[in-house]
Amino acid sequence: MSRKTPDNALLDTTTGKVNAPDYVTFELDAPIHRGDQVIEKLQLRKPDAGTLRGVKLVDLLQLDTTAIRMLAPRITTPSLTTADVDKLDPADLVTLGTEIASFFMKKADRESLNA
Repeated sequence: MSRKTPDNALLDTTTGKVNAPDYVTFELDAPIHRGDQVIEKLQLRKPDAGTLRGVKLVDLLQLDTTAIRMLAPRITTPSLTTADVDKLDPADLVTLGTEIASFFMKKADRESLNA
């Protein structure tokens, strides 16, 4: 898994680490097949308050499938449909939910994990 943002990534030249917690990219263990398209990687964008409307934060933190299913189409690239989320391998669903939950960590907590 890698954290990146295309436009506003900040490179710390002393450590060589990129500080860009607004995007997460990860490879799927079981690619999603949608017609002729095969999705092998997903990029998640950190949701803002408007993107989270109608979703209970506690449900996301508990990796509730219904909450993940509601939010994923709003923050994934390529954009997943709810049917795509329904077809995810369980390991990929847990990874997706865990990465979504990581967006709710405080900046200092995220930085301590990168150290």
